[in-house]
Amino acid sequence: MTITRRHSLAIIAAGAGLAGQPFLAFGQTATLDDVKKRGTFRIGVTQAPPWYSKDPRSGEWNSGLGIAMGRAMAQTLGVKMETVEVAWGTAIAALQSDKIDLMFMLDATAERRQAVDFPEAPLLFYSLAVLAREDLPVKAWADLNKPGVRIAVPQASSMDRFLTEHAAKAEIQRYPDNAAAIAAFQSGRADAVCLFHPPLLAARQRLGKGAIVVPTPAQSQASSAALRKGDTAFAAWVDKQLVQYYQSGQTQKWYEQALSEFGLDPKLAPPVMKEMIK
Repeated sequence: MTITRRHSLAIIAAGAGLAGQPFLAFGQTATLDDVKKRGTFRIGVTQAPPWYSKDPRSGEWNSGLGIAMGRAMAQTLGVKMETVEVAWGTAIAALQSDKIDLMFMLDATAERRQAVDFPEAPLLFYSLAVLAREDLPVKAWADLNKPGVRIAVPQASSMDRFLTEHAAKAEIQRYPDNAAAIAAFQSGRADAVCLFHPPLLAARQRLGKGAIVVPTPAQSQASSAALRKGDTAFAAWVDKQLVQYYQSGQTQKWYEQALSEFGLDPKLAPPVMKEMIK
């Protein structure tokens, strides 16, 4: 289902409207205490390799950088990891309603900061890209900012926001998640799909068509992990874990492992550590 810009903005506004109602009120137990009492660490997941990948045979979420990182955090806490299916556009609501404890790969935008908290340390760095028809000439973002160019994008995402600001002349088609946006490109309903570079590698591998382009000027940025607002102790704990994973090189290793498990050569993908990006 295509989501109009009006509907997309309404969803964002609804989330922002909860900004003044932090979940962790005085007297409530903190996330780390709840996790240990429950015995599970709940992470939000959505089908978006190499971040999250669900085995179609077993139905288990067993691959992806977010899965590996979630397991590591759960192990440190001495509990089991529990996966809860969400969409990019519903992850914040899932946090606010206490359905999940953490959602990896959500960028810390100003709008989201009104509704949820983020650790200080970045999770990783990546670049915005498009998977476009091979006969569609794309070198710069300006090449996409034209009437008649149809671009699919997940609704209420950082990609959606960027296209709204920089490709307003194009026909922007908004979908519930990565898979639906990619399906629009696959079926020919869209001329290009806009995501960050890593998921497009997986999409290109599966579809066997299209050209991946990082349009100029390149848009590289940090991604993060979202958590419920007001829990400073949990935010500090998550921050410590992310710093440890990043500085030790483990984040990059998990990323390369996720690419390999999906049948991709990690050497062909840009690194997710800023210090390694040339």
